[in-house]
Amino acid sequence: MERKSSDIVIAGGGVAGLTAAAAFGTAGFDVTIIDPTPPVTTSDAEGADLRTTAFLQPAQQFLAAAGLWTRLAPFATPLQIMRIVDIGTDTHVTRDFNAADISEQPFGWNLPNWLLRREMVARLQELPNVDFRAGVGFSRMVARSNEAIVTLSDDSQLSAKLVIGADGRGSAVRESAGIGVKTMRYGQKALTFAVTHDAPHDNVSTEMHRSGGPFTLVPLPDHEGKPCSAVVWMEGGAEANRLHALPETAFEAAANDRSAYLYGPLKLASKRSVWPIISQIADHLTAPRIALVAEAAHVMPPIGAQGLNMSLRDLSCLLDLATAAPDQLGAPAMLDSYARKRHPDIKLRVTGIDALNRASITGSPMMQSLRAKGIEALYGITPVRQTLMQLGLGAR
Repeated sequence: MERKSSDIVIAGGGVAGLTAAAAFGTAGFDVTIIDPTPPVTTSDAEGADLRTTAFLQPAQQFLAAAGLWTRLAPFATPLQIMRIVDIGTDTHVTRDFNAADISEQPFGWNLPNWLLRREMVARLQELPNVDFRAGVGFSRMVARSNEAIVTLSDDSQLSAKLVIGADGRGSAVRESAGIGVKTMRYGQKALTFAVTHDAPHDNVSTEMHRSGGPFTLVPLPDHEGKPCSAVVWMEGGAEANRLHALPETAFEAAANDRSAYLYGPLKLASKRSVWPIISQIADHLTAPRIALVAEAAHVMPPIGAQGLNMSLRDLSCLLDLATAAPDQLGAPAMLDSYARKRHPDIKLRVTGIDALNRASITGSPMMQSLRAKGIEALYGITPVRQTLMQLGLGAR
């Protein structure tokens, strides 16, 4: 069997893998991307990912360079204000972080994950140097001094200078390299769904804290003429399963109670799905001829829109190194440089989000009061508020 040769093999056809293929393909590299399951690109198909992703400003610039933003922009809802509401035992603390304080542009833009896949797959079809093999997975690989030989699930082989593991939290690429992970479990799950409501969201993303975990409403385009938001509702595992199983009317009543009727009554506008919440960091980001990105490298709770934006920072860093020295693609010096540049940022953000999540889970009045005071204190000092917003956008 003839062995096809590529510059880069990307394992994983999720949002991160598809973005990587578009970015490296647009930059002129020869790319083969593989995924055992073809991407689901409509909202009503079985297995559709109904979660949404908020792309922050740096991510939007990266998507534009990969030829993706022109496709995504018509469907994107701007996030102008990030609102944090703390519902304590006897108080409500509300603080708005407005992008106008630090930028002409919104913080970010929100898009449904299934739609991202649809537009990203369409972009890959425009790139003659990108070969997307859906339905074929990564089986194993052998790293040599100047290339990697990758064997796929259909027994075909590819040779490449660099293998990018973008194949999720249970990454086969990471396992084949013998790289371990440190996982933190919270006994939490996230319910994700879309709702319509009476009050307009005014492009405000609202994160409501009470015991159990945050309840976040993220702006979406209107649905059937009504304002619409995506919801990420984090609860203890057993409670999340109980809520997921409720009949629609009872579920809506629970969601209305949890949202304190902030936008008026919420009506379900999609199916509900449940996702386990963990934090996870790979022990190493690289192995010979391998770079791990996105959830193969780091997983964290969905707070502050950090997850995929961090993944795109991985890709941006890798692409900068690849374009600066294309002849060194996948060489030890390039991979060492990637690990050195990304590891501290990943550790900082995963640790920070982990702490925020733990503070949010606790139901004790003392912790709730501390949390509310913390929000007020951080918000009240203008330079701190602006620094926090810039940090949130990925600045250091």
